[in-house]
Amino acid sequence: MSVRLDFTSEAFFRDPPKAIATLRRSGPVVATRFPLIGDVWITTTHDATAQVLKDGSTFTLRKEDGDVAGLRWWMPRYVRTIANNMLTMDEPDHTRLRSIVDEAFRRRAIVAMEPRIRVIADGLADELFANGSPADLVQRYARILPLAVISELLGLPLADRPRFIAWANEMSSLTNVVSFFRLLFAFRKMRTYLERQLQIARERGGEGLIAELIQVEREGGQITPDEMVSMVFLLLAAGSETTTHLISGAAYELLRSPDLRDWLEQDWSRIGLAVEEFLRFVSPVQFSKPRYVRRDVEVDGVRLKKGDRVMVMLAAANMDPAVHDRPESLDLERKPNRHISFGTGIHFCLGHQLARIEAACALEALFVRWPRLGLAVDPAEVRWRKRPGLRAIAKLPVTAEGRGTRTSARNEASIDRSLTAAN
Repeated sequence: MSVRLDFTSEAFFRDPPKAIATLRRSGPVVATRFPLIGDVWITTTHDATAQVLKDGSTFTLRKEDGDVAGLRWWMPRYVRTIANNMLTMDEPDHTRLRSIVDEAFRRRAIVAMEPRIRVIADGLADELFANGSPADLVQRYARILPLAVISELLGLPLADRPRFIAWANEMSSLTNVVSFFRLLFAFRKMRTYLERQLQIARERGGEGLIAELIQVEREGGQITPDEMVSMVFLLLAAGSETTTHLISGAAYELLRSPDLRDWLEQDWSRIGLAVEEFLRFVSPVQFSKPRYVRRDVEVDGVRLKKGDRVMVMLAAANMDPAVHDRPESLDLERKPNRHISFGTGIHFCLGHQLARIEAACALEALFVRWPRLGLAVDPAEVRWRKRPGLRAIAKLPVTAEGRGTRTSARNEASIDRSLTAAN
């Protein structure tokens, strides 16, 4: 029996734990209909999700004829080129391409970028209200920071940042078939732009990850020109879009939860622990790409047949009470935290270190620079984009003086102790 749930509704995005609990009551793997994908099985538990992600021979991203799950015959070639990336490849092609980008990433030393990311975050925090108040935290901060970092990492011109932002906004607007057709024009422009940047790097060299990829290519890395385009597209898009919504989602939770914000502001060395919980609770990437079932198989007690399609629900795995105590609650002190937001298996997220650093730097820079930052609207007025599979706040209006002069009981107690010691 198929379960019907609107995965693009405001109710779903506003309160994922409630919707996920409803799904889980129907079983660890349930049949449903997903926007743009169609009929598909989805996992609702941590164990079922891990099984599908780790078993790449049974659950493949491509059919036996090599077609990517989710692509349609009528889609233009440039869309297929962009889609032909590591995230849609099985073995051995996945490892072939992953090894190339892994080598380039090792040469760039991602962890060593943290001081530079902090500088970028501080600068953007300073400029948050440059155009007046209230400001949209998504467009003025959360979107710009990851794009600035990944474009700098790739070695793309700073002057091109506005076009990256425009493309990112186009991709965030993908909600149905109609919006997909509107997105085709942006895809074509992106492909043309990236092909040109790669050619410039081949002719003139340069700094950044694109130049490193070209060097790996010259040293014998097995990668076609089309695969190189899709690789850079993936790094630019995946390296910014999901982190945008992690930052804005985490900021939203802190803005509407004064006690959690006070706890974090008392000691910013706690930010790493907090980011892990935001990854679990916000879960910007809600679902994986669809996979094909290559043989009859049982997943957590549910029988799937060869030819079926299945998507893992990362958000549901992160809300599984069998793994996390009180999963519906945001607990910034949660230990251990077994979230699966970066996936698992061979497709474990390449940019996990970068996303963690960006989120930590972004939140600290924002709330240190604007200690009285507050929502400019009631939390009930905040809306999410109707994009299936991605939990993305559409706009997050904030003001510099929105928090008022409220002091938490915890801070009041600290002040009392300080006064007593001084006397």
